[in-house]
Amino acid sequence: MNLFDFAVLSFASLFVIVDPIGLIPAFLAMTQSNTVAERVRMARLASMATFGILILSLLFGQKLLLAFGITLPAFEIAGGVVLLLVAIDMLQARRTAVKETQEEKAEGITKEDVAITPMGIPMLAGPGAITAVILLSQKVTTVWHQVVLAGNILIVSALTFLVLWIVAIHAHRISVIALKITTRLMGLLLAAIAVQFILNGLVVSRLLK
Repeated sequence: MNLFDFAVLSFASLFVIVDPIGLIPAFLAMTQSNTVAERVRMARLASMATFGILILSLLFGQKLLLAFGITLPAFEIAGGVVLLLVAIDMLQARRTAVKETQEEKAEGITKEDVAITPMGIPMLAGPGAITAVILLSQKVTTVWHQVVLAGNILIVSALTFLVLWIVAIHAHRISVIALKITTRLMGLLLAAIAVQFILNGLVVSRLLK
């Protein structure tokens, strides 16, 4: 895969699966008693936690797979299924249990500081996002691909902060209908990416036989 195609694929995959837009309702619910300054601080910490977890996944994810003897085709198929489950929930404009459970959301509402958990982990940098990073890292063929992937993790983390910062300041202007439409469109894109990962895994596994 050439560098430009990889850059587009990795950015789209990461932004859709991290899904800061889909987090907005939960963010508002969990921070309803906080000031604007406190919301901004939590958004910053959650974005930093997201960046840290995904960079660690990039650096050590493949080593972990090798340690457990998991092959690339097997992980691509399993990872594609996980992403597809997330996409199906997004197409229905709802937060998936892969990213957060009702118990985690309820606990977040009662916590004074929700920045690291549950916002950063697992709502933003959850199993789906970690899986996406590891799958993308397996497509890295040059040092520039590695740089692009790390750069996209940084960009997505920064955009996550930007989205939550805007929400923290302009919460009263958020349109629920617009959020649902955007979530469904992103879900459709993620479903296509997930199916492609599954197909890639099936093709490679057949070639290995």
